[in-house]
Amino acid sequence: MTGPVNRLVARLPLIVAVLALAGGGAWLWRANGATEVVMVAVRQGPAVEAIYATGTVEAEKWARIAPVVPGRIAEILAFEGDSVREGQPLARLDDREARAKISELEAKAAYWREEVNRSRALAERGIRSKEAEEKSRSEYNQVIAAISAARQRRTDLVVTSPLDGVVLRRDGEIGELAEMKDVLFWVGAPRPLRVTAEVDEEDIARVRVGQTVLIKADAFTDRVLEARVDRITPKGDPINKTFRVRVALPDDTPLLVGMTAEINIITRETADALLVPASALLDGMVLTAEDGTVAAIPVRTGIRGRTMVEVSDGLAAGRMIIAAPPAGLKVGDRVRPK
Repeated sequence: MTGPVNRLVARLPLIVAVLALAGGGAWLWRANGATEVVMVAVRQGPAVEAIYATGTVEAEKWARIAPVVPGRIAEILAFEGDSVREGQPLARLDDREARAKISELEAKAAYWREEVNRSRALAERGIRSKEAEEKSRSEYNQVIAAISAARQRRTDLVVTSPLDGVVLRRDGEIGELAEMKDVLFWVGAPRPLRVTAEVDEEDIARVRVGQTVLIKADAFTDRVLEARVDRITPKGDPINKTFRVRVALPDDTPLLVGMTAEINIITRETADALLVPASALLDGMVLTAEDGTVAAIPVRTGIRGRTMVEVSDGLAAGRMIIAAPPAGLKVGDRVRPK
């Protein structure tokens, strides 16, 4: 007996190796032809449909102020942060030429006023004709009109505020030449503020006054601010294919005039929705694995986001589905979880 036992013991490693190879072969046979897939569970969470746009923070009441006539800046009378009243001077352009012109015209007016009086007296004595008196009076009236125009020009050289508010920004320095197109001051009320954004025309039909707006700004990266749609411009821009939407900000907003902001206008929202990856959807179905083979589940979808989609019918929370079916995968194919 000793001989056969020894021979069996000597052959045992070979038998174990053969059995291991056989087991590995069986596993390979089972795995052969089975596609690896990633399985995920249907989860619950908020689903939000939003329209994205970018905009600029601005005062509800504000104005860009430029000179009505060109001229060289002679004096700055208001600075950033100053409170100003309607009609208050903000800057004065060089008016030396205007003052000289007024003085010249006033001297002419004095001459023609005396000439009118002299012509009237001579006409009454019959020494000068009535026509001469009328000509003097006409010349005098023309000079008076020119004086009024010159004084108005001098008044136009003073840049004034068209409304009560705060100087939000000032451009231009003493000595610079200011053209009529050059904005020298931005004046506006510090509150209320708004975000003015341009929304694509393909999305504007879903925007309504009163909708919630979530705002992100580079200056407050850790905060999401909330506001409301206040107004929608009835006429769009046919060139850029956009409509202007104004978003009213609360009085305690930290945003400042001139900041750029990203806005998301909430058009639909479900607080506790069933969510699946957008990559899991194939022609109104999701795929799952049942006993190692692919099965399809028809579903009805709701709100669609960039990465997740709401499923309104066909699935239950926790159901395992294939996260991103590989190209060509079909019902009945063999799969195994990755």
